[in-house]
Amino acid sequence: MNDDTMQNGRLLIFYCRQRARHDGKLVHEWLLELAKAQGIGGGSAFRAIAGYGRHGVLHEEQFFDLADDLPVKVEFLLDATRAEALLSAVRAARVDVVYASLAAGFEVLGKH
Repeated sequence: MNDDTMQNGRLLIFYCRQRARHDGKLVHEWLLELAKAQGIGGGSAFRAIAGYGRHGVLHEEQFFDLADDLPVKVEFLLDATRAEALLSAVRAARVDVVYASLAAGFEVLGKH
């Protein structure tokens, strides 16, 4: 790691249900679209194969039941200013998600 090019920022991780909606869109899609509209350079959504939430209900992907309401994780690696702007927008929209915010050091490797 080269400390001269290392950037300090935040890793924001949002957790929602696969079928959860906000303003007529799936929450994970809404989050990605919001971040893109704010000029955030990238984000990713990952669907779980199993999980449970604050209500303790276990959801699993089954061979014959692929449409279960599984957890989705949406994450962004960004500077602190953009992280706070994204969080403020999500709070203002009153989206039903849980999130974690972690300090992160990051660097772009290879071709830019």
